[in-house]
Amino acid sequence: MDVFSYIISLGASVMMPIIFTVIGLCIGMKFGQALKSGLYVGVGFVGLGVVTALLTTNFNDPLKAICDLYHLQLNVFDMGWPAAASVAYNTAVGALIIPICLGINVLMLLTKTTSTLNIDLWNYWHYAFIGAVAYFVMGESLAWGYFAAIVCYIITLVLADITATKFQKYYDLEGISIPQPFCQSFMPFAVVINKALDKIPGFSRLDVDAEGLKRKFGVFGEPLLLGVIVGILIGVAAHFDVKMVLTLGVTMGAVMELIPRITKLFIDGLKPISVKAQEMVDKRLHGRKVHIGMSPALVIGHPTTLVVSILLIPTVLVVSVILPGNQFLPLASLAGMFYLFPIVLPYTKGNVVKTFIIGLVALIFGLYFVTDMAPDFTLAANAVFEATKDKAAQIPQGFTGGALDFASSLIGWVIYKLTCYVRYVGPASLVLLTLALMVYNHKQIVKNEKLANSNK
Repeated sequence: MDVFSYIISLGASVMMPIIFTVIGLCIGMKFGQALKSGLYVGVGFVGLGVVTALLTTNFNDPLKAICDLYHLQLNVFDMGWPAAASVAYNTAVGALIIPICLGINVLMLLTKTTSTLNIDLWNYWHYAFIGAVAYFVMGESLAWGYFAAIVCYIITLVLADITATKFQKYYDLEGISIPQPFCQSFMPFAVVINKALDKIPGFSRLDVDAEGLKRKFGVFGEPLLLGVIVGILIGVAAHFDVKMVLTLGVTMGAVMELIPRITKLFIDGLKPISVKAQEMVDKRLHGRKVHIGMSPALVIGHPTTLVVSILLIPTVLVVSVILPGNQFLPLASLAGMFYLFPIVLPYTKGNVVKTFIIGLVALIFGLYFVTDMAPDFTLAANAVFEATKDKAAQIPQGFTGGALDFASSLIGWVIYKLTCYVRYVGPASLVLLTLALMVYNHKQIVKNEKLANSNK
């Protein structure tokens, strides 16, 4: 623990470049390439701190003013995925999450319990995040932290296999799967609600032209302009003067625009490591069919995704204010709205109306998940900030912290509750579920391989 404490005290901006440089060297990269990849990741974490500071510095007072003026109980401050990623990687769980999960991935490939090689290394923070929350809630227990993270990882790999065929067919992306737990969490909503809507006579024919609407939105469909509009509305609602209203608008626009650009830094840093890892596995599996697990960023430019995200942003803002029991107002997390739909669209076949309904229902549940997890999110963030002084994890005074990104995930919330609050029965249930999914997936992989061989 002393070793872990020292490493964590360095902060993610220093710790992660060291870790990724070592990983790069271990898989055969040249020192210069490995170091460059690690430094890109470190610079990305510095950027996260800057963006989060923009939010906490500028929106603390207006949100307090809105809550006081309208007697609202929106006490969970939206820290966005930058804070969640900072909490994830600035802990003992996050320090080793990538090599541990890669090792599990290779083992599952060899035992044919998955066909997905997850090279989306940046998004491993999702597994580290749920592990980090469990780590702090369970009294800084590494065992429980890694338990939650590994269960999340295995379940996500199996779901990536289950959804791969539909995903590849709909987006025409042969050999690609999406092993991101946030995206896969919306698959159960898509399956259940889509079937329910199909039972309504004529509902399947109810749709709108996504491509046409995308063109009509024009510049107002850009994250930058959406952020400016949201910031201005917050300023107006807080009864601030014109100067402050415009400042909030530009600041929120900056947050919405900078977050995707910072994400690119992480992807640029991790892509060479991902490619090298893929080459190693390909050599050892001797040509066996493997899905390459990639970031959902590949498909978020789909017209239906863009249109539904733009429609949902104002809708969710209104719903979050009037929803009984909700304490979370999405702000920074709005930039992640586009990531809800990569796995939903293959089930709705791009139907805008169906996709909107599924997204709205899933987000209503998500608001409650964030509200419920906020005290423990805050516990983890405060511990990380105290140890590292990382501004990305600093929560404004008088608020608890939350993030729609992954904290609103069905998979993450279920694992969090069963691990931390349903002693013995909860973890045992997760173990049985995980084993059952692995056995099911193994049978499907073997069956598909036999079918493929018989057709040769």
